Amino acid sequence: MRRELSDDDGMKTPAPLAPRLDACRSLPGAWLASYDAMIDRLKASDALAGAPGVGDPAPDFALPDAFGRLQRLSDLLAGGPAVLSFNRGSWCPYCVEEIGAWAENRDALIEAGGRLIIVTPETGGRLSALAEIAGDGVVVLCDPDLGVALRYGLAFPVGPVILQQFLEDGFSLAEAYGSGNGFLPAPATYLLDRARQVHFAFVDPDFHHRAEPAAVLEALSAMTRPA
Repeated sequence: MRRELSDDDGMKTPAPLAPRLDACRSLPGAWLASYDAMIDRLKASDALAGAPGVGDPAPDFALPDAFGRLQRLSDLLAGGPAVLSFNRGSWCPYCVEEIGAWAENRDALIEAGGRLIIVTPETGGRLSALAEIAGDGVVVLCDPDLGVALRYGLAFPVGPVILQQFLEDGFSLAEAYGSGNGFLPAPATYLLDRARQVHFAFVDPDFHHRAEPAAVLEALSAMTRPA
């Protein structure tokens, strides 16, 4: 459902993402306490320190999209700048809220000259479900075995405790990702130019936090504004 606020001119603007993410905290799950412990471990070890930052070149890659077509990042960027989003998938309520927020901002992103590219380890019907949430014009790519997420320094092992708690709650990460390596991608958002240079980077080991589309759009406007 589209959620909007009215500004002073009566125009409709998408609601901020953060309150929606906070609401996800109330969802049930035996793994929630274990998640918090995992996040603390990731922070303490600075596990995502190798991820690209502003000014860095984003590694190129080629992955299949939701229709089975091989897509190369550099080719997708040939048409203009893009937002590159690493996501855990349609099974994650935080990811669903984030992608839903981008769907609401689709027109603003297009008007600013950008497009959205989503990378997720989900496969098959789950990948198609994610593409449906994202909407028309969004490129959703399957990252099997999290090869690209690992290259970007964003993948980490979940650990046996959480994997077992997933199973006890009726969810199989191996089934969702088509891989039994037990890794998750850290959600991350990048704004890339045609040369794959990073102009905005949001990487946080705490998956409860995501980049606000408004902040990314502001960076995109600054990037494309004539000097």
